[in-house]
Amino acid sequence: MKKKLILILSIAFIIFMTALFIFYLIKGDSSRWEVSLGGIFASALPLLLLFSKNIPFPALIIIGYYLFLFCTLFLGSIEEFYGRFKWWDATLHFYKGIYMGAIAISLYKLCVPKQTRDYVSKWILFLFVLSVSVNATAVWEIYEFVGDLTFTRTMQSGGNTDTMYDMIIGIVGGLLVAIYSIVRRKTL
Repeated sequence: MKKKLILILSIAFIIFMTALFIFYLIKGDSSRWEVSLGGIFASALPLLLLFSKNIPFPALIIIGYYLFLFCTLFLGSIEEFYGRFKWWDATLHFYKGIYMGAIAISLYKLCVPKQTRDYVSKWILFLFVLSVSVNATAVWEIYEFVGDLTFTRTMQSGGNTDTMYDMIIGIVGGLLVAIYSIVRRKTL
């Protein structure tokens, strides 16, 4: 079922982003066709999971990935929600922190056998979940910085203040999932 979900969502999003790419390329809107082109590649990434014998992520994680792409690429950049709604950027950074924490829990369940999870300290789990989320937040901010240096000048429109707010909000999202992970450790 997960393989079908990945295939359907990937193909649908690739078609959607390809149509936007062609539309904005013909229109001559370089900032939007560049975002659409990036969206084609980003939406194809989960197809790599199809080569795995067992997909380690639950369906909600897969759906959450495409929700994030839709909200950042289409609504945020192409439809300019980042500029129209001041809260849009912060909300997505918060979501990303939570999302990456959920991915960390999936990786924990994949890497630590069920019979040994009771012996793993809850603080190790907490630090692992928080670390994955914090690292994802840092990598995203590096991506925004490099993107502004090479392609656009709009990803970090607030400069250092924007970067710090984004990092704090992303870390708060990850912290909430890390706390959840130690509270629910026995049922993970």
